[in-house]
Amino acid sequence: MPVLLVECPDQRGLVHAISGVLLRHDGNVVGNHEFVDAQNGRFYMRTEFDGPWTGDAHEVGERIVAETLAVLPAGARVRLARSVPKRIVVLASREHHCLGDLLLRHQFGGLNARIEAVISNHAVLGDLVGKFGVPFHHVPAEGMDRTAHEAAVAALLEPIGPEFLVLAKYMRVLSPAFVARYPSRIINIHHSFLPAFIGAKPYHQAFQRGVKVIGATAHLVTDDLDAGAILVQHVIPVDHTHAAQDLVRAGRDVEQFALAQALRLVFEDRVFLAGNRTVIFD
Repeated sequence: MPVLLVECPDQRGLVHAISGVLLRHDGNVVGNHEFVDAQNGRFYMRTEFDGPWTGDAHEVGERIVAETLAVLPAGARVRLARSVPKRIVVLASREHHCLGDLLLRHQFGGLNARIEAVISNHAVLGDLVGKFGVPFHHVPAEGMDRTAHEAAVAALLEPIGPEFLVLAKYMRVLSPAFVARYPSRIINIHHSFLPAFIGAKPYHQAFQRGVKVIGATAHLVTDDLDAGAILVQHVIPVDHTHAAQDLVRAGRDVEQFALAQALRLVFEDRVFLAGNRTVIFD
């Protein structure tokens, strides 16, 4: 089912104008969400629709986009998304929990995406990936500077041409040049303690401080480390009965859940970027 995505300066009559375009093309609205960012004067709309088209659906879609742009104020952005699985590559290091969860969801059609490959700077996850029939590429980083290592990764990505990269506990910092290849198309997951407990063994650090909640943040990757627009955050309560390893296990669970939810939102075209914030229609 096609989805019409609209962002533009706010003004009266926008919903009427957009729905009028769909009506002229015999489109039937089956789901609709709107939001007005009053502070910045921006309008956002996500509309699912269908129609009795028997001709070229791509051509009809192009006409709908063009006519929608024509009835909107200057500076509008209009895009037509379709319900087809996104093509993705997963980058991982040593930790298996997020990658394993994604592979399992992918195996049973629960990801709304096609994992084209897994790339890792360690070989340890190769057997796991192989069990799911997904290509695995080991690109070791030892003895290489970041530029050379990223060039090797980019050489693998180039023929694949993924729509998104997913960092499933990929423990390397990406350079601005690499991030620029996939603007707003790299998704990361990490614990939500930041900026506290930086570095190794964050859950052990949290245990020493006696934290009462632990959580995870999924976000888009930018040049600023872990500072991109937030997609999903989840927390769970913990208490004095939780040992450090209990926190690690609980943290892995919440990281899996937050990443999977974030990917669903992105892959179903439910996310609009508003500066470094997100507008999400769930």
